[in-house]
Amino acid sequence: MQPLANVTSLKPAARSGAVQLTGVGQVYKTSGEGVLAVSDVSFEVKPGRFVVLVGPSGCGKSSLLMMMAGLRHPTSGTILVSGAPIHDPDPNRVGVVFQEPSLFPWLTAEENVEFPLALRGIAKKDRRAKAQEALQLVGLDGFGKRHPHELSGGMKQRVSIARGLVQDPPVLLMDEPFAALDEQTRMTMGDELLRIWAATGKTIIFVTHSLTEAVYLADEVIVMSARPGRIVDRLEVALPRPRTFEMMSGDTFGSLRDRIWRHIRKTA
Repeated sequence: MQPLANVTSLKPAARSGAVQLTGVGQVYKTSGEGVLAVSDVSFEVKPGRFVVLVGPSGCGKSSLLMMMAGLRHPTSGTILVSGAPIHDPDPNRVGVVFQEPSLFPWLTAEENVEFPLALRGIAKKDRRAKAQEALQLVGLDGFGKRHPHELSGGMKQRVSIARGLVQDPPVLLMDEPFAALDEQTRMTMGDELLRIWAATGKTIIFVTHSLTEAVYLADEVIVMSARPGRIVDRLEVALPRPRTFEMMSGDTFGSLRDRIWRHIRKTA
């Protein structure tokens, strides 16, 4: 894999990717009854920030992410992305990376990345160039002709991230993208993601269950309660960048992680 530090061709995205949620709630209908999943969630993510959502299982983290992506409509409240409401998926404003790579097995890595561009009718030459550039950014230069079965789990997720980046949205939403990876690969992918973020200047909102991952990656961690999901804390992560693994053994890192855990243990 090519080191990301050598990638200089992509210009940082314009920092217009602020996300604002005001009084957002979500009610799911089951057998005629309503289940309140998310209640009165309000927060703003400044352009270019890396924000992580954590909370107990079932607290509505992924539901919030899907609403921010325009894949689900809030029952109440408003969501603005780049200053405008988002009612439906809009790849010009928001890219999404899911927990599973969901790659088409009959397509190469390159073809998987360029697939959303093909749907938009972009000329083959142009979309191939953009796909190759995105693969280079995620450290997969030279692997574009490989099919998914020829790639490791971490490499498949890199392809998925490249697909989320290829349309150059100012906001990237990531729903536990490293959850299925082994610990070593997961830590490496986290470090690579920070390099990608630094190179592109995108606004990233990242969902995880890992408290260590949350503190290591984030500018800010937003902690949610058990269902119905509400915000119970917001932590600024005052650790210098670039982040290093040695920071994980420091007092500041441990204090932040423990503070998050106390909230989750109390509300779970």
